[in-house]
Amino acid sequence: MILLGIDVGSSSVKLSLLDVGSGKKLASAHYPKQEMKIISHKSGWAEQKPEDWWHNIVYALRELSQIDKVDLSLVQAIGITYQMHGLVCIDKNKRVVRPSIIWCDSRAVEIGNKAFEDLGNEKCLSKLLNSPGNFTASKLKWVKENEPELYKTIYKIMLPGDYIAMRLTGEINTTVTGLSEGIFWNFPDDRIADFLLDYYGIQQDFIPEIVPAFGMQGKLLNEVANELGLKPGIPITYRAGDQPNNAFSLNVLQPGEIAATAGTSGVVYGVTEDFAYDPKSRVNIFAHVNHTHTDSRMGVLLCINGTGILNSWVQNYIAGSKLSYAEMNEEASQIPIGSEGLSVIPFGNGAERVIENKNTGCQFNNLHFNIHNASHVFRASQEGIAFSFKYGIDIMAEHTGIHVAKIRAGHANMFLSPVFRDTLSGITGVPIDLYDTDGSEGAARGAGVGSKIYTSFDEAFANLNKLSTIEPDKSKADQYKESYSNWYVSLEKLLN
Repeated sequence: MILLGIDVGSSSVKLSLLDVGSGKKLASAHYPKQEMKIISHKSGWAEQKPEDWWHNIVYALRELSQIDKVDLSLVQAIGITYQMHGLVCIDKNKRVVRPSIIWCDSRAVEIGNKAFEDLGNEKCLSKLLNSPGNFTASKLKWVKENEPELYKTIYKIMLPGDYIAMRLTGEINTTVTGLSEGIFWNFPDDRIADFLLDYYGIQQDFIPEIVPAFGMQGKLLNEVANELGLKPGIPITYRAGDQPNNAFSLNVLQPGEIAATAGTSGVVYGVTEDFAYDPKSRVNIFAHVNHTHTDSRMGVLLCINGTGILNSWVQNYIAGSKLSYAEMNEEASQIPIGSEGLSVIPFGNGAERVIENKNTGCQFNNLHFNIHNASHVFRASQEGIAFSFKYGIDIMAEHTGIHVAKIRAGHANMFLSPVFRDTLSGITGVPIDLYDTDGSEGAARGAGVGSKIYTSFDEAFANLNKLSTIEPDKSKADQYKESYSNWYVSLEKLLN
């Protein structure tokens, strides 16, 4: 018996097959092999074609089908995870009417800021737990204002995972978790945030039918099954945005538990049972995958847009693509903590919520031609990313009451770098547990829970493999503290 997890990222689509009996990943594939194209017609814009996500799923499944000992006919349930906050608009024929405005697009910042001011901070934060900000609802308002003729053709709006579920099943639906990430959900009243829709002039019937995050969401259509090489009728039984799902992948489900990821963007994600919020909406609160009206589970999300994308930029343009990430990490490890005064503010991938939606751009500070070389840049960039995590974690603790005692992370992306993970552990003073898992594997486990193949979360995670624990080096605590202090001074100068 096999479970299929589909992870629709902004860089690629990844699929994993999970064996139910052993709880182990059988195989995985991703497509495209190079990073997926992001369309940017103007500064701060970021779009992708939803049809491309679908085609990449088809190609990745074909790759999976060619792996020895993989039998796709044994797939019993499908789970979906996806890049959060994206806007997909379809017409009555279920055709996409414009490219998706994705998570890192910042065109709607001012729209969200004005809504926050006009509706009132207290009303927005007490009901939405966030500013309308640059989230999906504000992006839809941008379409209404700037593309009115196109707006008239919209039948339903979706998040990226809703679109993939529709392509698989023909059903148009969404989840409370998804609506909350789009800032469409009124938490105290447990219903769609009609007051925000009314303010934006958006009709409520744009919102699809709501289905549970775990449970029946539709069945694989016959014609789609034939295209994908799967059995018709396979149920789709789990759906969640990438960050709630990444936390789920690490078995982070209960209040006080913390997960971190550091892919294109970086995230620290904690769980609380309280409807807490940051008055400046620098960290955001969404319904976690296991949230219900009677058993509240809220995900507190700290997002840093410029994380892995900074490391990728450094590899391409500082290393000139001549070094692998492992080679860059090795060179960075030869530079002392603090990079001999060089600091990097990693905010170069659009507006950053952690600095109140400012779009400052990335900055290199205190660069000296007679001291610093490429290896210093490698280290300072990774330190800057870790320091931005620390900056946000402090905000999270102050305003939501989540105090980090241990971080769980997948052994992937930036967490493959000893410099990055040692810096993060050193500056926060907490251990990091590294696990052999990822988002697509988590989506597969979610499918197992939603289909009741697994009878509990404990059963689903019984074989989750912890690889190692990174302990903070207390002998270097003062060095990390000093280097963070220097970084913080540079950030304050930038913001003020």
